[in-house]
Amino acid sequence: MDWSNMSLPAMRIEAHFGDRLIPVFEARPRSLWEMVEAAGRRNPDGEAIVCGEERLSWRETVRRAAAIAAGLESLGLRPGDRLAVLIGNRTEFVLTLYAAAQLGLIAVLLSTRLQRPEVAYMLTDCGAAAIVYETALADRLPDLAEVPDLRHRIVVEDRAGTPSLPQLAAHPPRAAAAAVAEDDTALIMYTSGTTGRPKGAMLSHGNIIHSSMIYEACMELTAADRSIAAVPLGHVTGTVANVTAMARCAGTLIIVAEFKAADYLRIAARERATQTIMVPAMYNLCLLQADFDNFDLSSWRIGGFGGAPMPVATIEKLAQKIPGLKLINAYGATETTSPSTIMPPALMAAHIDSVGLPCPGATIVAMDDEGREVPRGEVGELWIHGGSVIKGYWNKPEATAESFTGGFWHSGDLGSIDADGFVRVFDRKKDMINRGGHKIYSAEVESVLAGHDDVMESAIIAKPCPVLGERVHAVIVSRNPALDVAALRAWCAARLSDYKVPETVTVSRDPLPRNANGKVLKKQLREALLRELA
Repeated sequence: MDWSNMSLPAMRIEAHFGDRLIPVFEARPRSLWEMVEAAGRRNPDGEAIVCGEERLSWRETVRRAAAIAAGLESLGLRPGDRLAVLIGNRTEFVLTLYAAAQLGLIAVLLSTRLQRPEVAYMLTDCGAAAIVYETALADRLPDLAEVPDLRHRIVVEDRAGTPSLPQLAAHPPRAAAAAVAEDDTALIMYTSGTTGRPKGAMLSHGNIIHSSMIYEACMELTAADRSIAAVPLGHVTGTVANVTAMARCAGTLIIVAEFKAADYLRIAARERATQTIMVPAMYNLCLLQADFDNFDLSSWRIGGFGGAPMPVATIEKLAQKIPGLKLINAYGATETTSPSTIMPPALMAAHIDSVGLPCPGATIVAMDDEGREVPRGEVGELWIHGGSVIKGYWNKPEATAESFTGGFWHSGDLGSIDADGFVRVFDRKKDMINRGGHKIYSAEVESVLAGHDDVMESAIIAKPCPVLGERVHAVIVSRNPALDVAALRAWCAARLSDYKVPETVTVSRDPLPRNANGKVLKKQLREALLRELA
């Protein structure tokens, strides 16, 4: 099974990043700015950005971005310089991203959740020459002595006595884009750094273009599409699945400042949104709104999701309430510039436990600890190869060598690939539970729990045990204050092997902690459990 039954652009093998042989689309833009500029020519009067009351056409978006690029150039910034971006979900994020591409700068996207020491580390690590930031986040900026290479601090809002984005945008637009190669780095995005310091993933222009074209092809996006961005724009899903995917198809980006289910539904209905990508918990929060049926969501045709299994009950309820909505599972990471797999909508019902097929041009294999491919259907670490896979980590050759082999990125995820090519993801390698020699994958247990009426979301983690090594512990979010844990365990026992059934349970009414991409922070849950046990 593959994508051959779809009308996809032609692909061919090319050498990139030195000797890495990669399948790529033959006809493609050669830089991020070229893709943006093409959208301006193709759909000049069409809406490019909607944010609150602000609406920008593609013509105006291209003009403003080129003007900001001229302003950045006037400060002495040159191609290859790093421009840090500390901006939340607002129009200025997109314009700054595009301006950096026009000038050939490397945009370093910083999460608005970062605290001052983290910002200081990243600015120093990448050698940022300038930063564009929101006034509300000014206290996150380190002192001059901490980041001596940072020459310019540019505030988003117009403020007297301080270089600002409106001042830069007042320059005449730059006419010509800087010359960049496809393999040149366009963006640096810092990974979560679960072990040691965060690493700066280098996303090339080619990576971004390839991933944007995959979304366009696999989701059949056109200039008529309106993508509503409810996840942070500064993380890979928001940047690629929303921002640059719309640049590729010359569609409309609808920006939601912060996800709140009531606001999201109101904006999606008002703006006739057609496409989005969210985590399953966000869909559930929307369905829990008492006035859900009052919103006209008939334009919504593509509902991408990832980061966790979608409960069958949620799928059924969405099918009932929004018959025209196609749910599409997708799996990826910063190191794969967002998508590695996408589930063809027509095949989802028959493969509900799969994250889909490898994206066009991608190869995914399951490997054992000795670096050998395991037989189809068996569990191994997923290694990923293709045009979306990054070249490595900024200024960290050792980390790059550890994580990449022959152009394959070692994902750290345990999964399998069946005979038809469908990929299943069971757990992070470091999150797998070993209960007296029995291997337990959290995704399987979480998927079963998702089918219980009283479980809104759950996370399975290891509880230390002096006898068995580890036992299964469940953290459950429930709206039922009288949840019967014993009955829940019995319900699981009817559906799981006895050693997989959670032996202890923490019940909460608060949402699970998640990172900005929506993935559950199990490290925090394990630390909280250890504090309880101390």
